[in-house]
Amino acid sequence: MPASTVRKRSRSRIIGATALAACASLMLAACGSTKDTASASGGGTGKVGVILPLLTSPFWQSYNDYVPKMAKSEGVQVLKTVNSNSDPSQQITDIDNELTQGVKGLVVAPLDSAAIQAGLDQAERKGVPVVAVDVAPDKGKVAMVVRADNVAYGEKACDYLGQHIGSGKVVQIMGDLASVNGRDRSEAFRSCVKKKYPRLKVLEIPAKWESDTAAAKLDTLLNANPDIRGIYLQAGGVYLAPTLQTLKSKNMLKTAGQKGHIAIVSNDGIPQEFDAIRKGQIDATVSQPADAYAKYGLYYIKAAMAGKTFKPGKTDHGSVIVRLPSGILEDQLPAPLVTKANVDDPKLWGNTVG
Repeated sequence: MPASTVRKRSRSRIIGATALAACASLMLAACGSTKDTASASGGGTGKVGVILPLLTSPFWQSYNDYVPKMAKSEGVQVLKTVNSNSDPSQQITDIDNELTQGVKGLVVAPLDSAAIQAGLDQAERKGVPVVAVDVAPDKGKVAMVVRADNVAYGEKACDYLGQHIGSGKVVQIMGDLASVNGRDRSEAFRSCVKKKYPRLKVLEIPAKWESDTAAAKLDTLLNANPDIRGIYLQAGGVYLAPTLQTLKSKNMLKTAGQKGHIAIVSNDGIPQEFDAIRKGQIDATVSQPADAYAKYGLYYIKAAMAGKTFKPGKTDHGSVIVRLPSGILEDQLPAPLVTKANVDDPKLWGNTVG
């Protein structure tokens, strides 16, 4: 074979290899890690496990009811939901059990933002994508966090009480500070009051999302501070009933407009809160979208199983995807403030359930 021919073929092989390498690089850049994700998770099909944090709250009961409905509309095959019963250790066991059953995707509502990493690491080792709902993990790999802006929750409560009370003592009954939700709502409320309404004095009750704890500590606090003028409930699903019962037992439950009425702002958007607003027992709540949590939790896990990835920016469903400091993406769904003026809005999910 002539030397010129060898050189030509050699150059052709080099050019061809370079072109293939460039093409592969372009494909990888365009798709990120979607090739590996799709391969590991079955290309968007397979069973999905859904793990709940608890079922003692009407909010999570509603979310649980929405899961099979949204699974059907999104075309996702889900196993029966699992309840971790407010136990972070049990939640890790639940994740392991779901993985043992061969699920191809997981939708988890973390109880503890730090502890959940152990479960996320288990899923990553098995190539199973995870979507976190309601609570963002501090560390660990998730395809997306589906959540509303919890900082805004605290700020909305602060602004409502600040504008309607002006001065005096207000209480925030906090969630579990091991959860980023509890931390975000607490710090946002505290900072907002300090910055915008310095005539308000904030008293705090750490209640860990526990109704009995909230009732007992509120009772003690009211004994020492009978001049409380406002209360912020970080979770109406667990704090509404014990708060109203405690106020009623002390003859302090006055309806809006009555002398001595204690202004109350809640979080969740459950039907019980809406009824309390209509009765004048509480003044407002932030509607946390239980229906959208179920819908988009399943939407994103299906996308992750198919190898799809997302970028920060506006979505086609009225929300914004942001990148958290940890690097995780979060779809921040709308969560409107509900007052007597809009409590009967049929678009609110709390008006669509019994």
